[in-house]
Amino acid sequence: MQAAVMRQGALVIDDVPDPTPGPGQLLVRTLACGICGSDLHTLAHPEVWVEMAEESATAVPDGMPAPKMMDITRDVVMGHEFSAEVLAVGENVGNAKPGDVVVSMPITFDPGGIHPIGYSNDYPGGYAEQMILSDLLSLAVPNGLDPHLAALTEPMAVGLHAVNASVVKAGDAAIVLGCGPVGLAVIAALTILGAETIVAADFSPTRRALATVMGAHVVVDPATTAPIDAWREADGRRPLTVFEAVGAPGVLDQAMRMAPRLAQVVVVGVCMQPDTISPMRAVTKELSLRFVFGYDPTEFAQSLERIADGRLDVAPLVTARVPISGVPQAFRDLGDPEAHAKILVVPGA
Repeated sequence: MQAAVMRQGALVIDDVPDPTPGPGQLLVRTLACGICGSDLHTLAHPEVWVEMAEESATAVPDGMPAPKMMDITRDVVMGHEFSAEVLAVGENVGNAKPGDVVVSMPITFDPGGIHPIGYSNDYPGGYAEQMILSDLLSLAVPNGLDPHLAALTEPMAVGLHAVNASVVKAGDAAIVLGCGPVGLAVIAALTILGAETIVAADFSPTRRALATVMGAHVVVDPATTAPIDAWREADGRRPLTVFEAVGAPGVLDQAMRMAPRLAQVVVVGVCMQPDTISPMRAVTKELSLRFVFGYDPTEFAQSLERIADGRLDVAPLVTARVPISGVPQAFRDLGDPEAHAKILVVPGA
């Protein structure tokens, strides 16, 4: 089968072996897979990804299996935001059947342990024509929902988890720094929650426009208007949480500088380089600092439900669809925030 392969620090289009489902697994045909910013970071800094993943694995409670780490000297097929059609099933499968359209958390189980789909040498992700999923983690896409939109379940769950992990309540206020896919997912979750004032900041006019579509009440260009000033003008009194969704060095310090006393700063952006903050600033203002990652199965299922019932309109986020052969160029195109929000890989397109 055809796949976009991460090999020696580059993306190459190549044929890779067709996968075979084992017990409890599904063989699926990829229908759509979103390109995630984490994949862009991983391609640029694969050694950092492995280092962070290995360090995180040491924090797994005793008796719990840790995910298998990828070997960056071997081929990896990325892609973890996907929808797919079930082609065949292994033994002991009772949740899905051939012909079903499904989404899944990007994890596969086998006797060797837990494997992160898209960051594994053994299990290809959605930048391939076929994948292996775990039956127990697959969720049927409701009839009538475009599978391309269902593929956005995963990034929307990231935003939902960030909001759930925060102290934001209905009627509160929030500033979202960065209106890429993660920031937009946070804005969508805040909107559904009922946040009273959502200020979104991004240098890109295109992304600011998308922030408005997703529910932001005020959008600003931080080059000309400080987000905290926009909040003070629009509100200035409700409890405030600042979401850092940029993931670049220096932005966390900026968030802490702007945050008012007793505010919370939630870090959802993925910064893979060392960064510097001034703890005394947080101490004197008694800030709460929270880092978040991923989502839980309930949040993943809830995100699919919200997309399916229309509460969460993700269609505006999809700015392009490319075949597998177009993945390397799509990675380059995503470096321009004016060009795209979410590019979907559609095998066979």
